[in-house]
Amino acid sequence: MGLGVRMAVENMDVRVVTHDHDYAWERGDRYDSPFPEIRKLIQETFPLQLIPNLRHAVINSAARHELEERFGIVAVVVPNVMDFDKPFGSVDDYNKDLLGQIGFDRDDISLFQITRIVERKGIEVAIDLVDRLQDPKIKLVITGSAADDPRKGYFKQLVDRVESRGLQNRVRFAHRRILSNRGRTPRGLKRYSLSDAYAQAAACTYFSTYEGFGNAFVEAVLAKRPIFVNNYKPVFWPDIGSKGFECVVLQDNELTDKDVDRVSEVLHDEKLQTEIAEHNFELGRQHFSYEVLKSKLEVLFSP
Repeated sequence: MGLGVRMAVENMDVRVVTHDHDYAWERGDRYDSPFPEIRKLIQETFPLQLIPNLRHAVINSAARHELEERFGIVAVVVPNVMDFDKPFGSVDDYNKDLLGQIGFDRDDISLFQITRIVERKGIEVAIDLVDRLQDPKIKLVITGSAADDPRKGYFKQLVDRVESRGLQNRVRFAHRRILSNRGRTPRGLKRYSLSDAYAQAAACTYFSTYEGFGNAFVEAVLAKRPIFVNNYKPVFWPDIGSKGFECVVLQDNELTDKDVDRVSEVLHDEKLQTEIAEHNFELGRQHFSYEVLKSKLEVLFSP
């Protein structure tokens, strides 16, 4: 498909904007090939190069630097954005029973890990955090499925971790009840959306080790929920954290006593949660809103 796009662009007198994400050199051996023709095809096609009327957009500043270093291409960073004028993560009559439906109490202090279950998401750190907080009212809800976890090895490790720490009553894998949209399960039970999950979260965990950008961070900001995050590479600090967001940031996923104490302080102080959420929301609007996207597109599509 990439070759077809390249040939079409090379033979058509049209202006082109290419928005690239997940380059071949960022994916380990995923795109390795013993065939030189394939390696040449990948090198010349991803990204497109040496084509008139071509402008490049990338998802983070690390990619912008790589394009300039490797190919002499000057690109525009277009971050992931959300609609900060549309309600998201709001408590309502539909989602107010979510915690009860998955076996927790409505007055529990709920941490939500709203990601897929894949190893780079660092979900084991969220489990360790709940263990170290030692407050039986603090619970962890893991919303994603293990569909992208090869042979379910990582998922099994997480289950074993929960059991070995005696956290069966404080951690829930809720992927059968929380999906993209509301509805009903095959058994007729209520199914909740991601927005519903954020609505019932006291705060969110996001201890990824690597991300191209990090939608879950911006979603938590949009939902006005505090977030506890790892300084994931190569994006978090250069493109997000350095902008002034208030959050507990781990280094290399090391949970220090100071980090645990700060998390506990946030989780037990609703006034502090609100202050952090409002501060982050305004920063999110400033840096990751549709208005930001509009200004980026005006540059990319200018004459």
